[in-house]
Amino acid sequence: MGRKKIIFVVPDMAGGGTEKVISLLADEYVREGMDVGILLFAGKEVAYPLDGRVEVYSAGEPSGGSLSVRIKRLRNMREYFCKNPEALIFSFSTIGTGFIVLSVLDEFLAGKRKMLVSERTDPQTCNHKPYRNFFYRFCKVLVCQTKEAVGCFPRRLSKKAVVVANPMDPKLPDVYEGCRSKRIVTVGRLQPVKNQKMLLEAYAAFEKECPDYTLHLYGKGDLEEELKAQAIRLGLREKIVFHGFSRQVAEDIRDAAMFVLCSDYEGVSNSLGEALALGIPSIATDCPIGGCRSYITHGVNGLLTPVGGQKELTDAMRRIAKEEGLADSLSKEARKVRERFCVERIAVAMYKALEERTVGKVGVCGDEDNNDTYADL
Repeated sequence: MGRKKIIFVVPDMAGGGTEKVISLLADEYVREGMDVGILLFAGKEVAYPLDGRVEVYSAGEPSGGSLSVRIKRLRNMREYFCKNPEALIFSFSTIGTGFIVLSVLDEFLAGKRKMLVSERTDPQTCNHKPYRNFFYRFCKVLVCQTKEAVGCFPRRLSKKAVVVANPMDPKLPDVYEGCRSKRIVTVGRLQPVKNQKMLLEAYAAFEKECPDYTLHLYGKGDLEEELKAQAIRLGLREKIVFHGFSRQVAEDIRDAAMFVLCSDYEGVSNSLGEALALGIPSIATDCPIGGCRSYITHGVNGLLTPVGGQKELTDAMRRIAKEEGLADSLSKEARKVRERFCVERIAVAMYKALEERTVGKVGVCGDEDNNDTYADL
């Protein structure tokens, strides 16, 4: 592959799905002999462990709307990029893409920079589409997580697109083979888009028939106190447990009876992918752009429910708890995603998209006919 350098750009590494993907890819690239940097433009926190060879550079703190802070950030970003003139830039942030372009605009205009932009959520939900579309035009490659996401962009951007799924963590624990605990788990930031409020209501209805099951939420966020108050109103204070952010969440949930993701929209959910890889019988809302659908074939390796469908979610939970043999069959099929989305294949696909311009390819990396390896490069 040669001694290349990749610079990932993200606000910070505080502990979300995007940050987890960056940590996996960064470690994979350094294992393959590449130099890797992570440029944080709005913070210093790094929640996930990284290979010691990965360079982390903070270009600034959150601006709070301050122009002077943003100008200093741009100066620091320019200085860092100029010290790495041949590096490939992997932007994992919509706003960050704008800062990248502004910091070295002269180099982009002169064709001296190669940038990959990874769209991390449903493109339809972006509140700054003109900003996004203007700065995305400077990228060589636009990585989307599903075929449907590609179609959300104007033609001048969609023609640059390639579909690459999220990688699986190679350090995930083995699938739990014993008698599963009667715990229902969910993992994700406590934010409105994740719709944990609906999950609590659905669980309240489910618990009336299956009182031996408890609900466990892993993650932190703005809605934590509101959700705790909701649990009290539902009379389930002792049965709904808030664990906060966990660095070992896979170990924490591996013996759970079921995993639930009830987001209103998603890109591709890391937490869902890992739950499936752990063999946990899983339920997910069939969000726009098909991120959950790219992992789950309904009734085969998981269950899909409509967005906002509280009754359907309760029914799905009931099916896994009561329908004989369903949990076991879902678990056996779910664990197959480990190989389909292994980190090596995803890292190769992303690198190859930028270096070899394999764009316009909408087959999801992980499909049976996509078996790229480092030896192909």
